[in-house]
Amino acid sequence: MDIDFAKTAKDYAQHRVGFPTKFFDRLEQEGFLKKNCTALDLGTGTGLVAREMALRGAEVVGLDRAGPLLKEAVRLDKSAGVSVRYVEAPVEAMGLDGESFDLIVAGQCWHWFERRTVLQQIKNLLNEGGVLVVAHFDWLPIPESMVEATEKLILKYSPTWELGGGTGLYPHWLPDLAAEGFGGIRTESFDLHVPYVPEDWRGRIRASAGVAASLSQPEVEAFDEELKGILASKYPQTPLLVPHRVWWLTAGLRG
Repeated sequence: MDIDFAKTAKDYAQHRVGFPTKFFDRLEQEGFLKKNCTALDLGTGTGLVAREMALRGAEVVGLDRAGPLLKEAVRLDKSAGVSVRYVEAPVEAMGLDGESFDLIVAGQCWHWFERRTVLQQIKNLLNEGGVLVVAHFDWLPIPESMVEATEKLILKYSPTWELGGGTGLYPHWLPDLAAEGFGGIRTESFDLHVPYVPEDWRGRIRASAGVAASLSQPEVEAFDEELKGILASKYPQTPLLVPHRVWWLTAGLRG
């Protein structure tokens, strides 16, 4: 698929929900995220992870290749009263030579990267004792659920979309980290229900890879109208309680 998240900027900024508070609390409890630490947010998008780290006192750089998303991030940061330095560049060619970080986070984006290339750069950017966090915050397509119906509709319009049917668990990320010299690898997860009103769920789905990031505008409009009808006729309850799983790994460089 030809994916361009820049086309989703407005919906992305308005409707995509950031990682829950509990995730950032755990990073603080482990001592990874703390006041005045230096943090790099890879694939930052509209700054959902970067902004929360900045609100907790970190000095943050957010990196993304999509300029329109970064413009939305700056606007949202201003409303939140925080400052993040954004760099427009692909993660595979960050251009951050000479900089170093205590914490590097890839939230909901690791699957888009040429991972071995990115890991080589991360090794040069992590401070001694620094930590890499790879995290996902995924909806769960429970059989016969509204989420499963949504995924089936995405596949109707984007037959080559490959991100459906997930479990929210990513053990296959681990061998690459070990091969590139990372150790102390740990994983953690928890489940929750995220409330959405139908309009926000439609916006969240428009801002996904299989819809506005890859379809034409007429196709997006047709998809959205059909999803609206499905929600109204089959899932009229408000709010929609959407099951999600938060999963992450932490790793540092072996000495």
